[in-house]
Amino acid sequence: MSTVSRRPWGVCPAGPVDSFTLTNAAGNVARVMTYGATLTALRLDGDDMILGYDELAGYLGDQPYYGATVGRYGNRIANGRFDLDGHTYHLPQNNGDHTLHGGPVGFDKQLWDAQEFTEGNERGVIFRLTSADGDQGFPGTVHLSVTYTWTDLNELIITYSAVSDRPTVLNPTNHAYFNLGRTADVLDHELTITADRYVPIRPDGIPLGHTAPVAGTPFDFNEPKPIGQDIAGSHEQTAAVGGYDHTLVLRPDPSATLPEFARLHDPATGRTLRAFTDMPGVQLFTTNFEPDQFTTYGGVPVPPHGAVCLETQYFPDAPNQADFVTPVLRPGETFRSVTIYRFT
Repeated sequence: MSTVSRRPWGVCPAGPVDSFTLTNAAGNVARVMTYGATLTALRLDGDDMILGYDELAGYLGDQPYYGATVGRYGNRIANGRFDLDGHTYHLPQNNGDHTLHGGPVGFDKQLWDAQEFTEGNERGVIFRLTSADGDQGFPGTVHLSVTYTWTDLNELIITYSAVSDRPTVLNPTNHAYFNLGRTADVLDHELTITADRYVPIRPDGIPLGHTAPVAGTPFDFNEPKPIGQDIAGSHEQTAAVGGYDHTLVLRPDPSATLPEFARLHDPATGRTLRAFTDMPGVQLFTTNFEPDQFTTYGGVPVPPHGAVCLETQYFPDAPNQADFVTPVLRPGETFRSVTIYRFT
């Protein structure tokens, strides 16, 4: 029987944190919490599909945005500044000289309001946050909702909606780390991504200002291939960051309301993750950590390439890049986006 349950899960600097457990008809579980509107667990047949922590304390320390809702602007903004409508806005820098995932106190470190719901074979939680004018340097008061829905088809549906009282930039995403198998890394996972171009970057993650063809490069995932096949090659883009940490430009599919953009398959278990979105890009990140830099459930160290992120989003640093579309939200408009992760 499908259920939604709520319980206290500790205290963060902003106040008490609640955790929600969403259980579908098959007994598979998704857990989310009010701190950072964060996905804290996703379990199928008793196995973890993502990385995370057993207790709230792990999320309050130094950690790599496990399962968090990040924003206002997911990914990087160069030099902590951008121009919009003739005004220059300065943001706190939390990634060297740059602003990453909205700044040091982005959406991932704020306490959200929440309301659980059950509708038919779906159960979920609606998180709501008001980000004040000037929050982390961004203009406009933004009212944002993020809805997690967990279905009997083992679909995690993430829906974003937002309005603003002043022109602003908005690029939220979810930062889940996927590992579908029972081994420590995802190098044998087979990945497919419908992308003909990618965004080359400098070693600090800032785009070079153009897109490039994936053909003949490690970034060509148009046919299924193991993530580890080209990850350690001599290509300057993967060598500079120790793997993949790049935006792939998703190929439009006018015939689909919500195109399928990726498949992740673990040959050892037979599990497949199918991913759908209406966003123009996906940040492919292969957990390029140092050994023992972070841990996951049970205090287990995460090795290099211990998981893979598929963060649906606009392009990094778009407000400062003349050839990229900047996601501007203006008064009277509503930002909407949907991403679905379906497990089979």
